[in-house]
Order: sequence, then C-alpha cells, then structure tokens
Amino acid sequence: MHTTKRPGQFARSFLSLTLGLGLALTTSISQAQNKVQNYPDRTVKMVVPLTTGSGADIAGRVVAKSLSETWKQSVIIDNRPGAGGLIGTGVVVNAEPDGYTLLVQSASYAANPAIYKKLPYDPLKSLIDVAILGQTPYVMITAADGPYQSIRDLVIAAKSKPGEITFASAGVGSSTHLAAEYFNQIMGIKLIHVPYKGSPEAIQDTMSGRTAFYMAPLDTAIGQLKGGKVRPLGVTSKTRNAAVPDIPSVAEQGYPNFEIGLWFGVWAPAGTPPAIVTKINQSVNQSMQDPEVKTAYENKGIKATPMSPAEFSKFVREEITKYQKIAKEAAIEPQ
Repeated sequence: MHTTKRPGQFARSFLSLTLGLGLALTTSISQAQNKVQNYPDRTVKMVVPLTTGSGADIAGRVVAKSLSETWKQSVIIDNRPGAGGLIGTGVVVNAEPDGYTLLVQSASYAANPAIYKKLPYDPLKSLIDVAILGQTPYVMITAADGPYQSIRDLVIAAKSKPGEITFASAGVGSSTHLAAEYFNQIMGIKLIHVPYKGSPEAIQDTMSGRTAFYMAPLDTAIGQLKGGKVRPLGVTSKTRNAAVPDIPSVAEQGYPNFEIGLWFGVWAPAGTPPAIVTKINQSVNQSMQDPEVKTAYENKGIKATPMSPAEFSKFVREEITKYQKIAKEAAIEPQ
C-alpha cells in the first residue's frame, strides 16, 4: 500500500538532515581548530636537502633542538641531499600540509630558479615562506700551504691565467656557486667551476689544493679555520665577523663593491594552515632568544635576523631576482 508523507513529515526530515549536516560541519571545524591549537602533538621532521655539515644543516640542528624543548615534541633533521637540493625539496612539496614536514634550506632555494630551466615545483607557490633562521657571510678559503695570501694575489693570478684557475662549490646552482660567479663578475676575472656534493667535500678538496678556493659558508668552515687547516682570504660581509675578527673582509682589501651573504630558512608545503605557519614562525623567532642558540650562532658566525612570514617572503623574492641577475651576467645556461 502506497503512503504519502505529509508536509509536516517533510519539514521534520529536512530539519533533521540540516541539523545533521550542521553538526558534522561543526565537528569538522572543531577538530581542525584542535589540530591547530594542539600543534605539534607528534614528531616534526625538518628535511634538509643538503649534506650533513652544510650551513643549513648546522643552523637547522641548532634551532631544531630549541624547538624540541619549546614544543615538548621531537624535532628531527632528515638530510636528503642531491640534485642541487631538488630531491629533498620535492619531499616537502609533496608532504601533507599539516606542519609536520618542513624544509630547511639555504640561499640555494633562491638560486635554483636561475639555474634550472624547469623546477619540479614552483618556488613561489608550492611552498610557504615560514621563517628565516639566520644569516652569515661566506669566507673565501684556500689551501693553508697554497700560493695565495690575499684576495689581491688570487685576482692577479686569475687575470694572468684566464680560464685556468678553479673554484669549488657545494653543487651546480648552489648559493656557493653563484656567490663565486658574482666574485668573478665584480673582479673582472674568469675562474673555472668545479662542483661537489656539498660543503664538506668542497672544503676537503680546497684544503688539499685541488681547487684554488671555495666560497665557504662561515659556519661550515670555522673549525678548519680555527685549526689552521685552511687559509682565509676574506669574509664577504662589508665588515669583519665577530666570530673570526682577525679575518679581513674582501671590501676592506680594496674591493668595496663586493658583498654577498648566505642565509637559511624554513618552508612548509602550500596549504599549511596559516595559524600553524604563524606558530612555527613565532617559535623559531623565540628560539633566537635561547641562550644555547645565541651561543651556538655566535660561535659559528651566524647572525639572528628574525622576520615575520610576510617579511621573509619579500626577502626570498628579492634574493631570487638577485641570483637570476648573477646567473644571467655569468652566462650560465639553465640546465
């Protein structure tokens, strides 16, 4: 027997459905808010797409330890080197955008768009600029028993033997590569690029004299400098660095137009909730006040320069433009 629902029954059914959907939506929103409020409630992984002992690795480990104490959760470093940092960066790009997989990279993040024709991600859209970890100069190092005593010695030799003298880098497209190309441009010389897997390998071969110099991140080379294993030619900041006050800047040696620095930052996958991005940024900036971080940074020659996510985003874009200009003037063909 066929029965027909009365208008009242329709109204009650519709009301029940509406209430059910509303309750489900409210529950979903509440759960999402709790995830943000409780972040982090498990281990956070920081992927470093460079070798252990690289500048970003050193800064990342110092800050990760402080964050672990602040958040009461483990913050671990996961090194995924290779392909100029693209492998490790890709891991983060494809990770769940929940704040539990982050990228810690150096200025190479801004240099890569100038080196590669097509990146497997969009540096302006695939990741969110979260926080800067700090800045440090490069220190130009050469073999302790090598022929170069100063920047002037190197420049004179390069001009007398164009295309013969080599320089090491931490990889094609790395910031150490483009920083040395910038040195070429300012000095009006042509040095030959020899890429390595990372900073430790580049330092080792420069120590042995296989390459004339390496534009080393100060924090990665400071141990060899203090041990007398390499000879410093100059730091790339305008003035001397407090961690190595005896090393003159390149600028003060008669080349006032030369200045370039290295920096390290944190990124999150696109789609990460803004509240989590803000929390990570604030926690990273807060870690700069941690006495252990301050001491570690001072010993390594790293300067804390806290920024908001918006300020860091603006900074990253300016750096991308700078490296594109350097690569273009160096006639580097994107790979």
